[in-house]
Amino acid sequence: MEKLTEEEQRSLAARLAVGDADAETMLLRLFWDRVRVMMRVRAGDPEAARDLAQDAMLAVWQALRAGQLRDPGRLAAFVHGIARNIANNYVRQRGRQPPAEPLPPDLADRAAADAVQDAERDRALQTALATVEPIDRRILQLTLVEGMKPREIGVVVGLSAENVRTRKSRALKKVIESVRGVTRSPADRPQGE
Repeated sequence: MEKLTEEEQRSLAARLAVGDADAETMLLRLFWDRVRVMMRVRAGDPEAARDLAQDAMLAVWQALRAGQLRDPGRLAAFVHGIARNIANNYVRQRGRQPPAEPLPPDLADRAAADAVQDAERDRALQTALATVEPIDRRILQLTLVEGMKPREIGVVVGLSAENVRTRKSRALKKVIESVRGVTRSPADRPQGE
């Protein structure tokens, strides 16, 4: 996560308070991974962690829109405080609940199969990304991970916004086709593959 200056936190908080969609996306990009990891550590369960992280980010947005952030220069501390409170509430509630029943064997088998498919998709994606030129990988990363716009990416990589759009489109098509080709079941593949 990149570190924001106090002024950047104030600016982001002001934009969030008025419901700026780009600011909400930026907030999510900046804090999602860190909040999710915090929840994963506290909850000990990946599914619960994802749900708790979503709850935390929703609570942050609601609190910001309700004007509950006293010091906009401390936005990061505010986000982490809300996330910590949600995690603590979850841990307290879980302590009062009876232990969970184990999954029926067929559900556990399906979950294991899903995990294998996820791993296969991840490998296929990494393989597909390796076939794309380094500049195109960078463009995809800046677009999909960093949430940057073509004009901003153009400044970073030294291309026009139109070139960035074209390269991004071609790279995405190539990656998608490659991943589909690897992840399709043999029955789904055309004859001769």
